[in-house]
Amino acid sequence: MSKSPASYRPETRLVHSGTLRSQYGETSEALFLTQGYVYNSAEECEARFKGEDPGFIYSRYSNPTIAMFERRMIELEGAEAARSAATGMAAVTTAILAPLKAGDHVVASRALFGSCLYVIQDLLPRYGIETTLVDGANLDEWQRAVRPNTKTFFLESPTNPTLDVLDIPSIAEIAHRGGARLVVDNVFATPIWQSPLALGADVVVYSATKHIDGQGRCLGGIILSSEAFIAEHIHNFMRQTGPSISPFNAWVLLKGLETLGVRVRAQTDTAARIADVLANHPKIARLVYPGREDHPQAALVKKQMRGGSTLVGFEVKGGKAAAFRVLNELKLAKISNNLGDAKSLVTHPATTTHQRLKPEDRAALGISEGFIRFSTGLEHADDLIEDLTAALEKA
Repeated sequence: MSKSPASYRPETRLVHSGTLRSQYGETSEALFLTQGYVYNSAEECEARFKGEDPGFIYSRYSNPTIAMFERRMIELEGAEAARSAATGMAAVTTAILAPLKAGDHVVASRALFGSCLYVIQDLLPRYGIETTLVDGANLDEWQRAVRPNTKTFFLESPTNPTLDVLDIPSIAEIAHRGGARLVVDNVFATPIWQSPLALGADVVVYSATKHIDGQGRCLGGIILSSEAFIAEHIHNFMRQTGPSISPFNAWVLLKGLETLGVRVRAQTDTAARIADVLANHPKIARLVYPGREDHPQAALVKKQMRGGSTLVGFEVKGGKAAAFRVLNELKLAKISNNLGDAKSLVTHPATTTHQRLKPEDRAALGISEGFIRFSTGLEHADDLIEDLTAALEKA
């Protein structure tokens, strides 16, 4: 008797889950580059559109390669259903907006990626949806923000870019007690180190552009949740509005998943070594890394995460000028606003991902002018440490 997919460990699921083989028995997953599908009869076509005959209709919302990517993510995440999207932000926007209507209310953590803040602060209110931002680490603020019309809580954990870790089980409990759902952006933790659905979240979203691809090749996103949530809120919204992923991108992401565990573990080991070195460096004013005992939420990290992170946050003494000198001196780590790549990437959030925030709002989030976000790649740890320490000498 064959084993259930759920009984296999994550590494095995990352290689085998969801594979559909054609009549040719290919080893690698097949890439179905097609817009539409043909039917053997008009009756079959009618039944397909009625949902009485299973199968694919149009690649804007169903495609064999995309279905393989979704199934692999479902089995990895422990979800019931999923829909993939063109980008991470398409997944975030759809997961938040699709179930809502004018008059509803959303509560979100203030510590969010800049584009996510735009969706919460600027986009939703245009359509009559009220929003409230809270200190995500303060459970009392979540509780006080709940209203009779609150429908959705939204958070990132760890947060971008300061790597705060939020109490997902406790926030989920507050949401559910108030009749709301919790949507978690899990991109910084990856499914390797954190499972929000098992912690009480209702919906998980990823920018698959980051660690899931992991090699800077393509864009993608995915929403994972219950069968009911996907069927009632997500499927028809995506079918009609079309934030669709390309079958080619889905195929690239499938191949990325095969090595996700290997890459994330190696990058996390290197990030932890970098954090230990920078924590004691005389030109570093502040070091933030989940997994270190000096992390502000160290106990929570141990409770809800299986590992640290591939990212390190640190503040260079001397502000923006010193931070820019460090960035410009780096030889291996490349300046980019992306993360999760096989190549180490470094970002100055105050002038890039969070530049649209007012200075006082950035300061409240801990994003100082000297703060740098370092996304660890697959280079040798010693080479990265030597590169960083040499650059810091110029700070």
